Parts: sequence; structure tokens; C-alpha cells
Amino acid sequence: MKKEEEMRALLLDTFNNRYTCKGYDPQKKVSDEDFKVIMEIARLSPSSMGLEPWKFVLLNNREIRDKIKPYSWGAEVSLDGASHFVLILARKPVDLQPDAAYVEYMMNDVQHFTDDLRLARKNKLKSFQEDDLQITGNDRAFFDWACKQTYIPLANMLTAAAILGVDSTPMEGFNTQKVEAILIEEGILDPVHFGLSCMIAFGYKNRDHRPKTRRSMAEVLEEV
Repeated sequence: MKKEEEMRALLLDTFNNRYTCKGYDPQKKVSDEDFKVIMEIARLSPSSMGLEPWKFVLLNNREIRDKIKPYSWGAEVSLDGASHFVLILARKPVDLQPDAAYVEYMMNDVQHFTDDLRLARKNKLKSFQEDDLQITGNDRAFFDWACKQTYIPLANMLTAAAILGVDSTPMEGFNTQKVEAILIEEGILDPVHFGLSCMIAFGYKNRDHRPKTRRSMAEVLEEV
């Protein structure tokens, strides 16, 4: 019981002391070992139908960071000082249709489904997209579905970083069209298959944060 209590206390302490970093010390770098763990946690994250509709890009290139900075108001401080800056891309509808080559690859080469199971899963995916989500034929809704899933590894990365004592900043404050245009020009983004979903920075803070504010449990949890 003591071990369980210690684990609960550790989890609560970690989240009570996790903040969105508002300024980074450019002299402090996240170790390769810690960053590998953070990215492994992202890789292991769950996704709808196990399709993993994401790609992570570690943006180390200072010139490209400077190019996207004017169009990334939510990332200005992070682009300047963060140790590691990651772009999270979401797959486009062309890759997530039941008959897409990417879906075939995932179900055959990654998930190793039998022929019968693969066919059943594709039929389930088709029904899910058409009847339940009702996104078939709507590219914007389809892409939003993929983007929603990228927030699962995003959240897991934030948690992993906090446990490791690494500060982080999740971001969606950017002009998608202009940032994507730069990424396409630089050969980083294939617009047929991917779009930019969000960004996340890692490093070590250069200032203290104001106390955490959250609504009470009574406001956010309802039992029925």
C-alpha cells in the first residue's frame, strides 16, 4: 500500500508542478537519453484503429526555425531558446481511407493481420468513418480527425517530459498556411500526405511560473 501511495503522490506532484514553459535557457540542453524516452513514449501512443496517423519532425535547423518564427506567434520564445523543437504532422485523408496504401501497409506490415482479419478491419474502418464519424467525403473533417489523434502523443510527451524534469510547451499558435508553405519549400512537408497539426518544445525554463490555476473537481467531474 505504501508503494501505491508513493506512486499516487508522485503523479500528483508531477502534474501540480508541470507548467507550459514561457521562456527557455538556451544554454541548457535536454540529454539525448531523455529526449529518446520522450519520443519513444510518443511512438508508443494509442490511435484510432491503430493507424498512427502522425509523423514527428525534430526541427534543429536554426535557419528554418527563424523562417517560421514570424508566423508562429505561439512559438516565438520556444524557437529562440528551446533545446528541442518538434513539429507534429497529421496524415491527410488520402492515407486514411480504407483502401489507402498506407492503411494496407499498417494492417499488413505493422499490425500483421491475417487476410481475413485485415478485410474485416477495413470494413469496420469504412463503417466507422461513414456512419459513426460521418467524415467520408469531407477532407477538412477527415484531417481534423487525424489531428485530434496527434494530441494523444502530444499529451504523453508532455507527461513524459514532466516526469523526467524537462520543461515543455505545446503550441497551436501559428499561421498554418504560411508555416506549411515554408516547410513545403524546405522539403520537410509533403502536402499530399501530411499537414501541420501542432508543435511542442522541450528544454529548461529561464524564469519562474505563476501558480497553477484550475477549476475545482466539482466543476469538471459529474457522476451519473
